[in-house]
Amino acid sequence: MADNELFPTVDTDGRVTGSATRRECHSGSMLLHPVVHLHVFAPDGTLLLQKRSDDKDIQPGRWDTSVGGHVDYGESIATALRREAAEELGLTEFEAEALSPYVFQSSVERELVNTFVTTVEKDYPFVFQREEISEIAFWSHDEIKAAIGKGILTPNFEQEYIRLLEK
Repeated sequence: MADNELFPTVDTDGRVTGSATRRECHSGSMLLHPVVHLHVFAPDGTLLLQKRSDDKDIQPGRWDTSVGGHVDYGESIATALRREAAEELGLTEFEAEALSPYVFQSSVERELVNTFVTTVEKDYPFVFQREEISEIAFWSHDEIKAAIGKGILTPNFEQEYIRLLEK
């Protein structure tokens, strides 16, 4: 993961306003940049989470959204979603339903999160990047609720789960 990767900067409607490097976007500049999140559910309602590698620059070692990644400069949201799902989980066969985008802000970055959901069988042959993800597991709603606020899950995932997925 290069600090000089180029991301688009966007307004809150997702219109590209410029570009910035990963380092610039994660430096506290609060440059709004787009990301994609895919929540992968099993037919039984459990949700696949990934445990972020201990080497990640943001939220290392915490459980997070099934798939999450930055949109590269010049890349569409749909292309970024497919690329990230394939890179992170080896997931290539899926239909995604879009949820409402929202702005997430932490102490070091500001993201326009484009969120999607899909359903796949638990026995899908997931293949994940060990540099990015240390493990994956399906979690029940009750397990996720019990972990919220305990430092186990990323704050972004917690906020998104409560805001968009818990109905």
